[in-house]
Amino acid sequence: MGVPSMPELLIILAIVVLLFGAKKIPDLAKGIGKGIKSFKSEMKEDEIAENKADEKIEKKEETTSADKVEDTKQA
Repeated sequence: MGVPSMPELLIILAIVVLLFGAKKIPDLAKGIGKGIKSFKSEMKEDEIAENKADEKIEKKEETTSADKVEDTKQA
């Protein structure tokens, strides 16, 4: 199955207009847009949180390796 052609898209559009009415389509589009925007912002927040967690892990590893170096110097 490939991408729908122009006549198929027009038929789908006609069915959507019949089901929801011409007045509700902008509201539906607005709702979908808000949902996508919210999803993108959540993804960005998740990436930021993930980066902060990675930085904390790296700092712990650096501290641990620095402690090991000090222990070997003292021994």
